[in-house]
Amino acid sequence: MFERVLICTDFKDGLQRLAHYTDALAAGGMKQIVFLHVVPLLEKRTIPKSDNDRIEQAQARLNAAVGSSPAGVDVHIEVRSGQSVETILQVANSYGSESIVLGSQPHNLLVDILRGSTMTELSRRTTIPLLILRPQLIAAFTAEELRLRCQHLLRAVLVPYDGSTAANFLVQQLKQLAQKQTDRYLERCVLSWVTGDIPTQTEQNLLADIKVDLEAANLQVTTDLRRGTPLTEILELAQMEEISAIAISTGTIGKFQEWITASFAAELLRLSWSPVLFFPPSR
Repeated sequence: MFERVLICTDFKDGLQRLAHYTDALAAGGMKQIVFLHVVPLLEKRTIPKSDNDRIEQAQARLNAAVGSSPAGVDVHIEVRSGQSVETILQVANSYGSESIVLGSQPHNLLVDILRGSTMTELSRRTTIPLLILRPQLIAAFTAEELRLRCQHLLRAVLVPYDGSTAANFLVQQLKQLAQKQTDRYLERCVLSWVTGDIPTQTEQNLLADIKVDLEAANLQVTTDLRRGTPLTEILELAQMEEISAIAISTGTIGKFQEWITASFAAELLRLSWSPVLFFPPSR
């Protein structure tokens, strides 16, 4: 699905474990994999400078995990000192990354707004899709389970749909990804529209039209139209459908209005045990 991927790890999120499975990630369609660890600058009583000891330790740790690269795949290790978001953006740009993988952080919404987080800041400043994984989920996988997950990282995607501009943008992004893939790494899409009222025939017809459009891009598509609370229903459906990730897009992640409205996207990012694939709006 994404051929050039940047995987960011702080060694607390468990994503460094993926370095052991570059062959499985390659089997899932990746052709360039960059592992990035950012070491904070030393600032105590001095002009900020690189922490060379921690850089060397992190470099050695990732080198040992990656080992030899599988044939046909470029694997790179970047350990840099600096500010996390700035460094991630620089590295993603230099490698032409198509997606950034990072772990979710255990902040609440108010902390994210007042202090910020890597995820929310990246969502404001990049147009590159973010694949956000929950660290507890990665930690719970056995080696065999994690290898299988790496092979099918985005095989089946759940798309919460509500007829909005952001939802239609999301559908088009998935369609474009499906059209350009040479193999069917993205195989299946579940379109779910959860309404507060009794579903209408108009909504059913719209989902049917989108289904036809996505199937033309060689995707298996199922639709789900139901009444209920969107967040509750989507989280339940993610478990029932055995999906790989929940795809979302919004223009307000991390902004002040998130605190006021407690948006669906922000709540999903905090509560979902499934990976979340976030498409930033075009800028």
